[in-house]
Formats: sequence, structure tokens, C-alpha cells
Amino acid sequence: MSNWIDREQLRALFKPGDTVYVGGSTNEPHGLLDQLSDLPGLHFIQQPIGVVNQRDLSAIGDNCRQDTFFMTGFLKEGLAAKRVNFIPMHMRAIYTHLAERSIDVTLLLAAKDINGDLRFGLNNDYVTAALSSSRITIVEVSDAFVAPIGSILVGDHGDYFYASNTPACNYPMTEIDDTSRTIGGLVADLIRDGDCIQTGVGAVPAAILSGLTDRNDLGLHSGLIDEGAMKLIKGGNMNSSRKNIDKGLHITGMSMGGTELLNWLKEEKAVQFRSADYTHEMSIIQKLDNFVSINSAVEIDLFGQVNAEVVNGRQISGTGGSVDFMRATKSSKGGRSIVALSATARKGAISRIVNKVEMVTALRTDVDIVVTEFGVAHLKSASLAERAEALIAVAHPDFRNQLRSS
Repeated sequence: MSNWIDREQLRALFKPGDTVYVGGSTNEPHGLLDQLSDLPGLHFIQQPIGVVNQRDLSAIGDNCRQDTFFMTGFLKEGLAAKRVNFIPMHMRAIYTHLAERSIDVTLLLAAKDINGDLRFGLNNDYVTAALSSSRITIVEVSDAFVAPIGSILVGDHGDYFYASNTPACNYPMTEIDDTSRTIGGLVADLIRDGDCIQTGVGAVPAAILSGLTDRNDLGLHSGLIDEGAMKLIKGGNMNSSRKNIDKGLHITGMSMGGTELLNWLKEEKAVQFRSADYTHEMSIIQKLDNFVSINSAVEIDLFGQVNAEVVNGRQISGTGGSVDFMRATKSSKGGRSIVALSATARKGAISRIVNKVEMVTALRTDVDIVVTEFGVAHLKSASLAERAEALIAVAHPDFRNQLRSS
């Protein structure tokens, strides 16, 4: 790593009109972004997560723009001002989109592992795609944390290196409320010994994972790993021993958690990070028997269609990777697609089981099972009438007659 640069040398690498890919979620290169203020005319690309990535990159300088595949509250003003462009796209497709796109500059965060090797930090989702299509790659090297031993090696991928003390991202743990605990218990009852699991983040996934401490030989192939999966691995419940591929390895795209998770990942070689062309790729997942996809939703309608991204006409998140996983379960022997959500929102004022969703994120054919705190609806082999009745049965009782009559 001989091409170390300072602030002025960094800024000189950009010119108006450049397309700039920025690592997102738990591996945003804050030190590099801090130095780019007032640079005009840059076109940024990033997939952010709301709690973690708190910048509107389109506001960095005059005439800047940002393409995003996931909406957050921090991008709302930029979207309204038409500086931010939301692109609806599944994660596997985003990887190919970036690999085929002409990128001028890629900005990524890295840190050394316990052996002194430089690795791409806590999120590897689109790293290899951006590296393959970028004219220049600038790697921020932080000395403030130790990278997971299973993260992708930087090797000779970096053209320039910038030193920083950017700390590791701490993703706040969600407390498990009573409703989430009930839903988690119902979903956990659907998980069998030897299943290979994919989950998201939040109170319901946390409750599901906490309810699996009596299962054996569970596997992990997921877009993320958090404390819940870590505890199952440390407890011996999740060992990935029955996986047809990556036997004994826990595959993830990113880590989302706190200090305990990060400290564990420093030395846990069984956790291996991969880009989205592996974690979300159907031809990979179809080799995994009993692959169980567990995701959430904003609302689900009586056809079984899922809306996971729009509320009252406002884009609040994105398509993400859930549909990639849902559809991949169809190619897995014994695979199942589960959608888990609370039956109501706004403190019980509105039903999340509706007659028709506002936006279709997942098709009615993508979902096998729907779980709320009121029960389990099996949709996979159900007729239209049967699935409507099954979904009404797991809606809040206050809304069931309304759903039946409309």
C-alpha cells in the first residue's frame, strides 16, 4: 500500500460529472465523505440503511445527485428536490447493475484483521461489483476497529489509501416487545432441526432467533448476521453442519450489531462474508436443502401480496433482498418463505392485513406462510378463497368483519 493520499490529493481525484459509488450500511467510509464537502457535480450511488447512514450525499456540493436503492428519512428532502433518485431493484439485480455500470470512483472502508491483513470491514454486499467496474478505487483504512476475520480481503484492489480513525458501526439492538415475542414464538415453531435460515433485523427476527435454543444443526445463509445468530452459533444450535455447500460455514453479507458481535467476529473463522452475487443468488441457494426465508412487511393483502416499502404514498425503504430470498426458497428442497408481521400499526388503529396493498413488493406466489400474533396462515397450496380466509383469521379481531365484507 504505497499510494497513501491526504485530503488535497483525495479531492484532486474528483471532477464534476464523476459517478461515485459509496459503500453503505455498516461500512460507510465516513472519513472519506467528510473530506468531499463542497465538491460540485458528483453523481453518488449508495444503498443506505436509515439508522446507520445519516447523509444525503446529493447535498454534499452544488449540482450533486444520488441514486439510491433504499429510502431513508435522511433522503426525504433530496427526493422532494429531485436530487435523489430512488431505483426499485432487488439486491441480486443491484449487484449486476453495479458490475455493468461505468463507475469513476469507488469509496470503501477497510480495517486490518487480527493478523494484520486488510479487509473490507463489516459489509461486503456490493464490494466486488464496484471493484470490477470502477476506474479508481479509494480505500479508507481505519485504525479504530479490527475487521472480521471472514470479511473479503482488500489485497491489491485499492488504487489509493486514506488513513482514518472511523469507528466500527454499532447497529442498535431492538428490544423485544410482547407482540414480537408472540410472533417470534409462532415462527420458531415452524423451524425444524437442520433448517438453513435467512432473517432480517428488528424485534421480530430477534424474537425468532431467541426461540430456537432447543433446535439442532441449524444453518445460516443470509444477507446479515446479528447477535441473535451469534448466540445460536456460540450455543451450538447453529453449526451449518447439514448444509450441502459451505458445510460448517455461516454465510453473510454484512454484520449488524454491537461491540459483542464485532469482538466475536474478529476471530470467528466460520463466519464468511460474501457479496450479493453469492448471498442472494438463486443458483447458490437452490443447493441448500430446507432453506427458510423469514422477512417482514408493511402490509399484506388477502391475495397474499406483500408491501414492504410504501406507506401513504411515501417510499420509506426499498425492495431490498427479501424477494430474492423468497423466490430462492422455491428452488430449495424443503424450502419455505415466511412473512412475519404484527397484525396492526399505529397502536392498533389500522390493520396490516388489508384488502389490497398499496405497493406490491412481493407477489402472491412468493409467500408460503404468513404469521402474526394471532396465528399462522399457510398460503402455499391455498386457493384464492382459502388464502383470504386464512389471512383474515390472523388479522386483528377488530378488523376481520370489515375484511370479509369489503
